[in-house]
Amino acid sequence: MTRIIVGGCNGKMGREVASCAAQRDDCEIVGGIDINTEVKHDFPVFAKPADINVDVDVIIDFSNPALLSSLLQFAQIHKTPLVLCTTGYNNAQVEALKRVSAEVPVFYSGNMSLGVNLLIELSKMAAKALGGRFDIEIVEKHHNQKIDAPSGTALMIADGISSVLKENTHYMYDRHSQRKKRDPSEIGIHSIRGGTIVGEHEVIFAGDQEIITLSHSAQSKGIFAAGAVNAAVYLVGKPAGLYNMSDLLKKEGSS
Repeated sequence: MTRIIVGGCNGKMGREVASCAAQRDDCEIVGGIDINTEVKHDFPVFAKPADINVDVDVIIDFSNPALLSSLLQFAQIHKTPLVLCTTGYNNAQVEALKRVSAEVPVFYSGNMSLGVNLLIELSKMAAKALGGRFDIEIVEKHHNQKIDAPSGTALMIADGISSVLKENTHYMYDRHSQRKKRDPSEIGIHSIRGGTIVGEHEVIFAGDQEIITLSHSAQSKGIFAAGAVNAAVYLVGKPAGLYNMSDLLKKEGSS
């Protein structure tokens, strides 16, 4: 039985993770971390990682980038694996979690959906096959409460595509501020915010008189919670290192 603590347990995703784990027989939520400890759960809620006083096998974090430093410190002291699902980390924070992954297992992904990560792999395959002869644009849509833009997932897609292209690429976020033709080496990234859109990502490969489009649409936040719980169960017992959804996809594909 995998014992899980949920960072951001009072948030929407934290509640989704708790609900998902409650439906499984291979894991359980033994605690949560949240600034508001007054909200009642079936498990204790701690204001910060240092307050945790229960046995835990892995921590899933769907909270805020501000919590990362204390999570990494807790993980180093107690050698507790981390599943980091929070988006909006800056470069220094990403480098910090990479350093800690040399000591403990760290699973880091800007999107916990298996489907989205399959989209990334398919986009990489398409980019490699098309050899830079197609213009590439990424469009992401999310609800009107999302703070960061572009989404972490859009950046994951762009990074994946860039990794397989021979020529250097750069990202274009604000094309309206420039009056010039499109640079063939750019990847356009566009953000739409509105209503209650859970998450939609579209990758457009526009060539000479033909267009190839790959897309993924999330119908519920539950798919991200399920991916996080799968990652947590997968991570326990693994050696120190930095893991991502590609590792989980390989495991799912071999099982």
